[in-house]
Amino acid sequence: MNSFDLILLYIVIVNLVSFIMMGVDKRKAQKRAFRIPEATLFVLAVIGGSLGSIIGMHLFHHKTRHWYFLYGMPVILALQVILILAVVFSPIELNFW
Repeated sequence: MNSFDLILLYIVIVNLVSFIMMGVDKRKAQKRAFRIPEATLFVLAVIGGSLGSIIGMHLFHHKTRHWYFLYGMPVILALQVILILAVVFSPIELNFW
């Protein structure tokens, strides 16, 4: 397994975890149980799970009334896309495989 495959696997896993955490937190909110801290949900988004968080927010109708989630998650995703594009189109050659 090369570096590119490992990075791709990491992104898939962190997005899946972010998606699941949104669903778990929604379920806990409905049952009035101990909740997942909002900081944890944001950290998962920042470390690569922003797309999973956004999909989970909308699918589970969770945190969509909080402006900092509604606007923060897409901003994090946009910054991650910009970072990826900057690395891909950088004049510095990075060998992932």
